[in-house]
Amino acid sequence: MNKNADVLNFAEERENGQQENFLEPWKVLIVDDEEAVHNVTLLALEGVKFDRKPVKFISCYTGEEAKKTIAQNPDIAVILLDVVMETDTAGLDVVRYIREEIKNNLVRIVLRTGQPGQAPQREVIVNYDINDYKEKTELTSSKLFTMMYSSLRAYRDINSIEINRLGLKHIIDASCDIFRFSSLEKCATGVLEQLTTFIQTAPCAVYERKEPVSSLAAIYLEDAWYVISGIGKYANHFYTNLSTLVPESVLEKLQKAHLEKHNIFDENFMIVYFEDRFGHKNALLFEGVSKLSDTEKDLIDLFARNISISFENIHLNSDLNETQREMVYLLGGAVEFRSKETGNHVKRVAKISRLLALKYGLSEDEADTLKFASPLHDLGKIAIPDAILNKPGKHTEEESVIMKSHAEIGFNMLKSTEGKILKAASIVALEHHERWDGTGYPKGKTGQEIHIYGRITALADVFDALLAKRCYKEPWPLERVLDLLQQEKGKHFEPKLVDLALQNLDELLEIQRAHQD
Repeated sequence: MNKNADVLNFAEERENGQQENFLEPWKVLIVDDEEAVHNVTLLALEGVKFDRKPVKFISCYTGEEAKKTIAQNPDIAVILLDVVMETDTAGLDVVRYIREEIKNNLVRIVLRTGQPGQAPQREVIVNYDINDYKEKTELTSSKLFTMMYSSLRAYRDINSIEINRLGLKHIIDASCDIFRFSSLEKCATGVLEQLTTFIQTAPCAVYERKEPVSSLAAIYLEDAWYVISGIGKYANHFYTNLSTLVPESVLEKLQKAHLEKHNIFDENFMIVYFEDRFGHKNALLFEGVSKLSDTEKDLIDLFARNISISFENIHLNSDLNETQREMVYLLGGAVEFRSKETGNHVKRVAKISRLLALKYGLSEDEADTLKFASPLHDLGKIAIPDAILNKPGKHTEEESVIMKSHAEIGFNMLKSTEGKILKAASIVALEHHERWDGTGYPKGKTGQEIHIYGRITALADVFDALLAKRCYKEPWPLERVLDLLQQEKGKHFEPKLVDLALQNLDELLEIQRAHQD
């Protein structure tokens, strides 16, 4: 046995140098109440290595001691287990504890007995989840080596299957998680976080952690790579040209991945390359990854294909949303043009509404939704006759009723739409003429009954309209507008919104200046 082991170890050492010195050893537990059995086993297996890793032996002398040791060392690979110790079934009780109580199905259990009559081989094999059964008299040095080598190989392979199963589960779960993102930047950040987690937990990966983990996601535009998200030292470099951040050698590797359409796993970094059906080219770069198994590389490749689909969907949604937004602005501008007002009014109302929404505490997603919905606040005016819509003087009572009907007309035009923006626009159209004190129209809602989108757009619309020239009036001086806001606080407008408008007046006026008529 020792001769075989020496030949094997010598060959492995020549091939791998001293790398095994840095690898965690295999843990082998010897459970037997006879000291001589421990000594003989350790002598016979002295110096044994498997898969470049040494073996660390742990000794226990009772079943109860073995249970405690196994609980504290869930990574034990092989257990050489005596049947009869403090009781006639102590070893079998340990097997039951391992498989049934702590649910450890990975460790390889070799049952050893010096009294086979007390634990018949066929009965034990059928009733207990063990991996081998040996009588102590047949365990020569050669057979001990063979048994140990085959048991460690079985543990390695089963453990590898389990790790890869968990890795695949992580990749599938991560892929599902990635699909929930709606923006390319947020999706890229999620991808970097998920893949970093996978790499750090991969058993074969050696991930240098001397510094914080650094990785980035980049997109290829106009013959150059630009960062769209980053972690570690690459954070806060949105849309930075990658050539200013990484060495020329990395750019060359990235170009190779681009041209050959495959991932690159180098000594110090990993490049994951992918592109979608529409030709959008993307890459992820991770520093410090020095080793991954073939299976882990395949899982990363699978993840990259899923990422590609996710990025593709984001590009499609972005194009669709951009088209929808352009249509909203065009339609809102057409309504304003018909009422002899400028299209810039709807742009100003949109940006003021977004600003107030954020200051109010709405999420960025809600604020953006309101921004693109508010230009349609007066959509219903498209059905109002020109003579009433553009009348320079005061409306008659009958004309006023017709004019006010534009709120419900706009709502009815938009209410059946499925898009998030247009649904929000239907709310804005209906409720932006409601007043905080209940004296508005069309429903006479009060306070919090009015949707926040309607409350915000109401203030944004009036603020901008008063500062602009209309067919029926000249622009008001700023001081007069501010006085009116104070007077209508708690009447027309929600008090909190008036306060926010006054507190952020400079930003509101900057929007006015940036989009003058």
